[in-house]
Amino acid sequence: MDTIYTTELVALGASLAELAVKGTATAVSTKIKAIRDEKNTDKVRNTYDEIVSELLLERDEAIRIAQSYKSELEKVVISDEDIQHLHNTVSNILEIIKSIQIANALPKGEDEIAKVKSQVESYEQIKELISVDTLKTMQLLGFNYKAAIGEPLTEICANAISKLGNKTTVSKRK
Repeated sequence: MDTIYTTELVALGASLAELAVKGTATAVSTKIKAIRDEKNTDKVRNTYDEIVSELLLERDEAIRIAQSYKSELEKVVISDEDIQHLHNTVSNILEIIKSIQIANALPKGEDEIAKVKSQVESYEQIKELISVDTLKTMQLLGFNYKAAIGEPLTEICANAISKLGNKTTVSKRK
C-alpha cells in the first residue's frame, strides 16, 4: 500500500482510538449524577448545554473519521457498475481494433488473415479477464487498480501533452 494511504489510515485509526477512549457515556453519566441534586437552574442548564455540545462535537468527529475511511476505501475499490462499464468499453475498443486489423490483412492474403485471427483470439482472452468476478477477486487480494493502472496512464498522458506543448513552442520559435 502506498505510504500516503498508510499514513492517512494510521492517523484516522489514532483519531478513532482517541474518540473511543474518551468514554463519553461514562463522563455524561457522571456529570448528570453530579448535577442531579443541584438547585441552581442556571448551573444545571449550563451543564446540560456543555454535555450536548460535547456530544455534538464527538458526533461530528466520528462522522469525519467515517467519511475519511470511506474516501480512502473509494480510492482503491472499483464498483461492479464500473467494472461492467470497463468491460463494455474494452469490448468496443477491441471490436474496432479487430475490424481495422482484418481490413488491413485482407489484401495481404490468407497467412496474414490467420495471424490477425490469432491476435483476435488473444484479445478475446484479455477481454474475458475483465469481469466482475476476476477483478473483485484481485481487489480482495490487495490489487489497487487506480494506483497500478490509473496513475501510470495519467503520467503517460501528462508527458505526451507536455511534449506536444514543447513541440509547438519550438516550432513557433523557428
